[in-house]
Amino acid sequence: MTKPLPQKNYDPGAKGTLDGMRVLDLSRLVAGNQLTQVLGDFGAEVIKVEPPAGDTLRAWSTKGVLTNWKIYARNKKSLGLELRKPEARALLLKLVPSAAVFIESFRPGTLEKMGLAPQTLLEHNPKLIIVRISGWGQEGPYARRPGFGTLIEGMSGFASINGFADREPVLPPMYLADTIAGLYGASAVMVALREVEHKGGKGQVIDLPLLDPLFAVLGPQAANYRLTGKVKPRTGSRSTNAGPRNAYRCQDGHYVCLSSSTQKMAERLFHSIGRPDLVDNPRYRTNAGRVQHADELDAIIGAFVAGRTQEENVTFFEQAEVTIGPIYDISQIMADPHVLARELIADYPDEDMGAFPMHHVVPRLSGTPASIRTPAPRLGEHNRELLGEAGVDAAAYAQLLAAGIVCEVSSSKSTTEDRQ
Repeated sequence: MTKPLPQKNYDPGAKGTLDGMRVLDLSRLVAGNQLTQVLGDFGAEVIKVEPPAGDTLRAWSTKGVLTNWKIYARNKKSLGLELRKPEARALLLKLVPSAAVFIESFRPGTLEKMGLAPQTLLEHNPKLIIVRISGWGQEGPYARRPGFGTLIEGMSGFASINGFADREPVLPPMYLADTIAGLYGASAVMVALREVEHKGGKGQVIDLPLLDPLFAVLGPQAANYRLTGKVKPRTGSRSTNAGPRNAYRCQDGHYVCLSSSTQKMAERLFHSIGRPDLVDNPRYRTNAGRVQHADELDAIIGAFVAGRTQEENVTFFEQAEVTIGPIYDISQIMADPHVLARELIADYPDEDMGAFPMHHVVPRLSGTPASIRTPAPRLGEHNRELLGEAGVDAAAYAQLLAAGIVCEVSSSKSTTEDRQ
């Protein structure tokens, strides 16, 4: 049993900078939940509006524990509404005037069919910021295609440059397109809110497809192609801009990553491995030459690294002031002294595990820090509180519950295993 991690970042009574901001989150899966996790961590009141089956993340579990939901739904409230019923949509509209942000991730056109088009929402709240998450955007030939992150990771160009040249393109083993879109979305929300709060502006719609942000972080792909007429190849862990740069296997079967992206660093590396002759070798004297002859350099460096364990390599090259780092798996990350000192991961009270290891709030602000105040909610846990504010008394709520207009459950557990 590992030692429990620190709980210093758990503060149920904390008030963040965004305290007083109400966010209605109708999104499903990761992108919208990533966006509202950022807002919630900094104090916003995030209300997850969920259907009777709950957000799809509730179906992704590991050994019966909703690990994804617990991460992405922290600092949020849950309101269970059957939005296919007009009475539920009427209840939602009662909350719109009190909200600053409204987020949805339905297929384009669905919100309009529900009678909740942006113009309707803005009539109820002219200062509302509406975020519309989709795979491909609200307009364009592909707008109505299914928009799962995997499809975007393929079409964006990411997979085509990820992996090794002699193998198939590699899709990311995590929610790359969704999380990047969520982070872009959080910054867009803050920009739009500044227009409302400081410039007297009106609400607006943020069109947030998964495709655009992921393509944006790939850098100058289009410019490079136009200049050269060549498609960037898959190069494994190598760089086409600087060398040597790769992952190298150590004596103990672990790996290290090494990068010498400046001339001085490359020269320092050559000296450290006892090969000062490489500094003046015409094949390796320049960065362009090192990139061109990467196979040869990798063989030399790889042979040196293979004679030492991961820890020995890191210690050796750090003493030589060469840029190197370990390639960790999660077991190593959770035991690393720097990770522990920074409290990158901390345990929080949890009904399933007792203590649930969760990543620290990001980023860290010195004056107005974010915090983790509440665990992920049960489905419909905050129905009575939120609908009570909208004028629904106990008797009326009982009728809504009996009619299937609102929904709630007493347990947050799931039986569907996470296949990630």
